[in-house]
Amino acid sequence: MALLSNNKNKLVFFKNSLVISTAIFILSACGYQTTSRSSINQQDKQKVFEKLVDSKSLINLKHFNYLFAEIKPGDRKMAVIQIYSEYPDYSYAIEPAEGFACVDDVARAIVMLSNQLKIHPDDALLKKLKLLVEFVLYMQNANGYFNNFIWHDLSINTSYKTSRANINWWSFRALWSLQTVYELVNDDADITARIDIAIAKVVSNIKKDIPLDSLTTERVNTIEIATWLPYKYGADQAALAIISLLPYYHKTHDSEVLTLINELANGIIQMQKGDANHFPYGMFLSWKNQWHSWGNSQAYALLLAGQQLENKEYIKSALLEVDNFYPYILKNGFAESISIKQNVGKYSEQQRKPYPQIAYGIRPMVYATAEAFNITKDKKYTLQLAKLKSWLFANNEARQVMYDESNGRTYDAINASNNINMNSGAESTIEALLILQK
Repeated sequence: MALLSNNKNKLVFFKNSLVISTAIFILSACGYQTTSRSSINQQDKQKVFEKLVDSKSLINLKHFNYLFAEIKPGDRKMAVIQIYSEYPDYSYAIEPAEGFACVDDVARAIVMLSNQLKIHPDDALLKKLKLLVEFVLYMQNANGYFNNFIWHDLSINTSYKTSRANINWWSFRALWSLQTVYELVNDDADITARIDIAIAKVVSNIKKDIPLDSLTTERVNTIEIATWLPYKYGADQAALAIISLLPYYHKTHDSEVLTLINELANGIIQMQKGDANHFPYGMFLSWKNQWHSWGNSQAYALLLAGQQLENKEYIKSALLEVDNFYPYILKNGFAESISIKQNVGKYSEQQRKPYPQIAYGIRPMVYATAEAFNITKDKKYTLQLAKLKSWLFANNEARQVMYDESNGRTYDAINASNNINMNSGAESTIEALLILQK
């Protein structure tokens, strides 16, 4: 009983410390004077904590709406999200090799707006959502995949490496967005019919382009890794593939898709290293022997798959990372990437790249932690969720507010402890809003 009591006291101390530390940063950002821990009263601490846990009230679409632009490259009206918005006046910019808008960001926007409409139904937002869907459909190549970028003259960039229509981030993300939006537009027979066709084409490609005939592993930089993932080693893209394929399987019960989901999940689990007591504490590698924060949605994908397919091993594996690696990264500082090596059965850090730190690096952890709470109802995840979200509100290495509640801008990156990229482009804007919706 003494040990139990001691652990309970430690948990209470942990909760209080977390609320106090996040309260200091948030209250400071909001203009309060916080010279010491004792200067924050219990009522203020509780308000801050509640605001971080249920952060929907902090959502401001003003800057997102500024980035939103209607276009008409052919017979249909559609809309895009301007990729770049540059400090200090936040004027638009174009990447000379790519373009001014892309499927990657529009697909993100579709997921975000779909979530938002479930929180606050709004006819104007629904209209915007449909226009964004039109753009994704427009960007589907004849080969079934999606080109990513569009030029200012509204022609499609089909040649640059980050815009080719192939099995890649933007094609998976396009599929995810079309699956997510479907129930919100199902009263529109025309658009749902075209979504069905688009989904069928890309899923057909994915089934044939992720080969499952050789489920083998290789040692890369001393680490044993799976070789049957997208681009052979892409556990990060495998996660997005699972997220986008699960709704398709739910609707169609396609046995080939079920096999693909399961083998991708097994490949992700093979890329998990360490355990609760040993570095890297259940971390899922993203690519070869490297973990990177951006797009590292493996835990979230396994939690979704575990629930839908009633596979407890998937959930157990995901919670190993959420329960151990996330607290490790919170305690030791966020990083852009960590590479590991193995010697005599022991993993160690080979290289750590601390920057840039971006909202897209935080959001996957927020999604997995929120889903862990949905499954377990364990309140420890609300504490972890608050700590992760507080990165947006100055609880970061730069001690700078990254999301401006007054206008909805999110700064693009922390480049160093004393260097903030104050641009506010599509990715950072949308990813922060996705964080706040959880």
